[in-house]
Parts: sequence; structure tokens; C-alpha cells
Amino acid sequence: MEPLITPAETNRLDMASDDPPAILMERAGLGVALAAVEMGIGYGDRVIVLAGRGNNGGDGYVAAKHLARRGVQVNVRSFGYPRGDGGPARAAAVAARRAGVRVAELGEPESADLIIDAVFGVGFRGSLPEVVVPWTRLDVPVLAVDVPSGLDATTGTVENSAFYADVTVTFQAAKTGHLLGEGPERSGELFVLDIGLGEPRPELMLCEEADAPTPVRTRHAHKWSVGSVAVVGGSPGITGAAMLAARSALAAGAGAATVICPGALQPIYATMDAGVMSRGAGSGERFTLDDVEAVLVEAERYDVLALGPGLGPVDRSFVEALLERWDGSIVLDADGLNALNDSTVLARAFDTIITPHSGEFTRLTGSAATHGAAEELARESGAVVLLKGNPTFVTDGDETWVIASGGPELATIGTGDVLTGMVAAFVAGGLPAKIAARSAAFHHGSAGARLDRTETVTANGLVLEIARG
Repeated sequence: MEPLITPAETNRLDMASDDPPAILMERAGLGVALAAVEMGIGYGDRVIVLAGRGNNGGDGYVAAKHLARRGVQVNVRSFGYPRGDGGPARAAAVAARRAGVRVAELGEPESADLIIDAVFGVGFRGSLPEVVVPWTRLDVPVLAVDVPSGLDATTGTVENSAFYADVTVTFQAAKTGHLLGEGPERSGELFVLDIGLGEPRPELMLCEEADAPTPVRTRHAHKWSVGSVAVVGGSPGITGAAMLAARSALAAGAGAATVICPGALQPIYATMDAGVMSRGAGSGERFTLDDVEAVLVEAERYDVLALGPGLGPVDRSFVEALLERWDGSIVLDADGLNALNDSTVLARAFDTIITPHSGEFTRLTGSAATHGAAEELARESGAVVLLKGNPTFVTDGDETWVIASGGPELATIGTGDVLTGMVAAFVAGGLPAKIAARSAAFHHGSAGARLDRTETVTANGLVLEIARG
């Protein structure tokens, strides 16, 4: 788990540190200088440090000092020289000058082998000053100190302009703005440098592979002991969605998966995949409230209900009745969510995981699809919310995880149905709901990223990649 913290938490860590600010600044600036060396900067290269008057600028002056001592031609372009109050940024500027660094006011953009952006730190809000904006347009590699200037370190938003960094060196912990909004594109490759501050209190937690366990099979396992999934869905024109969810559940480790579909469509499902069973409920092409009892009978043997893939437009009473009467875990997705008018019916005695994308979330709640709104929904309903996007958020209202393993390669039809099947399989395999949701989201994204290296990602290809593990 990698903690993601807010600027307010950064300030708390700074204030609580037993080390003097000058020592912290020296460590930070040295780390930036070493990052520049890792980027290929060496003797004779030309580096321009854009330095503000605060501590972020002080880090830039320290980096300039160390690079100058290695024979790098370093020039500082100052957006306000540090105040003469004896603070560490002022002392860092004096030390850089003594090391041979030339300091001048920020003017017109100049070319260099590297720009070190130390104008604004994590406390920045609002619009980047116009005098800085032309520097953001230079076609020169950029190394950002803590956060690219112009990027809000809390939200990842940009008002008018911001740097696109090739590398960002941040301190003690990544900031929420590095992963949200435009943060991933603006921050480039992110390095977290421990400068000796205390243990951070995370706002969010970035999911890593160690945080994404999968169910384990014992030597005596059989197909009904490792978890079974019933996918309730299917309607004319979108029969593939339910089948993708079922196939994905098997690929993710479920021992058995069945599509429970409208009766008129069962002959279609019977021929789609020999490894997936199918059962018809009712006689029509779409589910109605009259079919609820038949669905419950067909699903009785299964551990988890995946409700919604390819369900099509159905009366909300059908979905609400299943939520009320099914005495087990439910993964609710797609048209299952679209059938609901509000979130109150999500409060159940059994585990419920919902997997909306931003549009479905906003329609259901009336709120923008943010991690904060997802947390509120989880607290109010008791459901685990898997809010799909880039990044994806998984929350039970108590702790919130960020999943950044996937990317735009997953923006293709059917991949959400594949994720639903994975979540259902992991719950059926015995993982707690909140762990199953984050693990499925992580491995779903990882599989998409792997597949994208060799071919265009499709839902069918993604299922096969998940099976390869």
C-alpha cells in the first residue's frame, strides 16, 4: 500500500518534524539533484531552475548548488527571490550563489537540457501567473519538485496552465493530486523520496499487487467449494454481456458459472460457450417482476449473484425484488444499477458491491463521481462502491483505495462486464467484499495493461488474459 496524502497532511508532517527545516530542505534538494543525474544530466549540460520564493524554490536552489558542484551549467530564473528573513529558502539561495549558480529574474523562456520546475509547491491554488505560462510550453525535459507548478496537489485540477513533467520528485508520500484529475499526465514518472518526516496519515491508499490477493484453492477443492457465480442478465441485442461476465468469473477462479437469462433467450446462451451453463427464467425476451421467483430458484445453489450485465431496460421492481429476497452477496452492475431510482434499496443484510462508471454513479446519486461522493454512498448504504474510471476508487466508506493499474486500453465495450465477473468470482472464492472489489479492479487493470503491449484490448481477449493470470 502506498499512502496518498493531502497538502494539509504534508504541512502537518513538516510542522511535527524534529528535524530543522533547513535539514529537510537539504535532503529534498539533494534528492532532486540526484534525480536530474538519473535523467542523464552531467558535466557541461545546461540546466535552468525555475525557483519561487517559498520552500519549493528553496529545494530548487539546493538542487542547483549540488548540480553546479558536479560541473553542470546551472542558472536559476527566479519568480521572486526568497525573503530576507533568515529562512531556509533564503539560505539555500545564498549557498547556490556561492557555488557558482547564476540567479536572474524570470524572463522569457530559454532552451536548456533540463528545466527544474521549483516555482510552486503543494500549497498552490488557482491560476499559474502569466509570466510563468510560456515556460510550460517549452519543448524541453522537465523535472518537477514535489508537484508540477499549476497543478492542484489535492484535486489534480489545472485552471489555466501547468507544466508537463517528465519526472516528478515528491517527498515522504505521493499527493492525491498526483493520481487524480490531470495529475498522472502532468506528473510523468513519479518518485517518492523519504526525507525523514513522520508516518503520514493517508487520505487515500494506492493499491499495489501485495494489496490485491486472490482466492486460494486447497488440495481437496472441487468446483462447488471454490465459489460459484450466477449471472442474471441478457436481453435482445446485448446477449454477450452476461456471457462475458460468466466467462470472466471462470477465468478468475470460480468453479462454476451460469447465465440465468430470459427464457426465450436460453437456446442462444446454450450454444455460446460450452464451459458456461445457462438457465431460462420465464418465457419472454426480457425479465419481468413475474420472473423473480424463477430466477431465485435457478440461482439457489450459487454463492454470488452478478446482477445487471446485458439486462436491458427492466422494471425497477424486478431488480429491487432480487435485492430484497436474495439471501447472499450481490454484485450489481450496468442495467441493474440503471433500473434503480435511488440508492436506499442497496441497504441489505448481505454484502452488496456496486460497480458504476461515472455516468451511472451520477444518475443514481445526483452527485459528481468523486471519491468523496463514493465514500458517502458507501456509508449511507452499507454497499462497497467500485467507482470505475482512471483511476478507479474502491471504498466501503471507511477506507478508500485507488486503483491505477489500468489505463485507456480498457475503454472498450464489454470490459466492465468482465470486471463484474471477476468481482463475483473473488467474493464467491471467499474474499471479503471490499478486498474482492479492490483485488478484482487491480488485476483487471493489470491484465488490460499486459494485453495492450501485444494487441488491441477487447473484452474477449481480456478474459483470456485474466485466465493466463
